[in-house]
This record gives sequence, structure tokens and C-alpha cells, in this order.
Amino acid sequence: MRAINPILLAAIAALSTPGAVHAQATPRRALNPPSLPPPRGYSHVVIAPAGPRVSISGQVAVDSLGAVVGAGNFRAQCVQVFENLGRALQSAGATFADVVATNMYVTDLSHLAVLREVRARYLPADAPPASTLVQVVALYRPELMIEIAAEAVLPSPSPRAR
Repeated sequence: MRAINPILLAAIAALSTPGAVHAQATPRRALNPPSLPPPRGYSHVVIAPAGPRVSISGQVAVDSLGAVVGAGNFRAQCVQVFENLGRALQSAGATFADVVATNMYVTDLSHLAVLREVRARYLPADAPPASTLVQVVALYRPELMIEIAAEAVLPSPSPRAR
């Protein structure tokens, strides 16, 4: 009887483990051309690998029952919004590392330093997503101070998994 090649066994084991159906994604690339001003906490251009696209509707500071969290407290609202984004991403099999773009709407730009601080706890600092920030007069409920929508790209499944 022939001996089985241990390298072959290791390869079979690696391919049969949970999570092996996804190919290793080419990491997204963040570009900040020198012809544009230096960004603070975002990237001017993000090149993402091909894969399923996930669109997350604007998330606001409400809990799972729809009650506003942190009325009058911008920091608390930011944290709740990012926590909601995290839950939405997780439901699609994504993480904050998969986010390639955000659209942020705030009712008062004087809170920008707090937004940057909270955002830095969730989004990757080495290659942050492309981002748009807009001050708006109001959101759909008067006590809300911030809303964030996001786009993410999941790794493509490996050809073997199809």
C-alpha cells in the first residue's frame, strides 16, 4: 500500500475547513494622489477586489426597538450608529474591513473631532474607506444627530466553491 503524501493531506484539510469557500481577497487598495489634499481618516480613492457588493442603508442612533439612543449626546449617537453598521455588516457576512465607502450626514459639523475619534475605533486606519461628509439641516427625527450609509465588498468565492 502506498503512503499518502502529507502535503496533499494538509492541502485537503485546508480546503475542507469552514470558511475555505472564500478565496483570499486581494486587499483593497487606498490611493491618495499627491495632487489632492491629504485626507484625514478617509481615502480619496479605494480600489476593491471583485466580489459581492453590500449596500447598508443609512444607520441612525436607534436601538433594536427603534428608540433613540443618546438624545443630545453626539458621542453616544456615533457609537450607536457604528454598532448598528457593524450588526448590518455582520448580517451580510462582512466586517468593517470590507467597507469601501461611507456617506455620513451630521446636523452639526462642530462635532467633527468626536466623529473622527469614534470612526477610528471601527474603520481600518491603514486603508480607510472613501468617505463623504455632509452637514444637513435635520434628519428624519429631530433628536437624531448623525446618519451613516456604507458600501462593502465581500471576497469572491473561490472557483472550487461555485
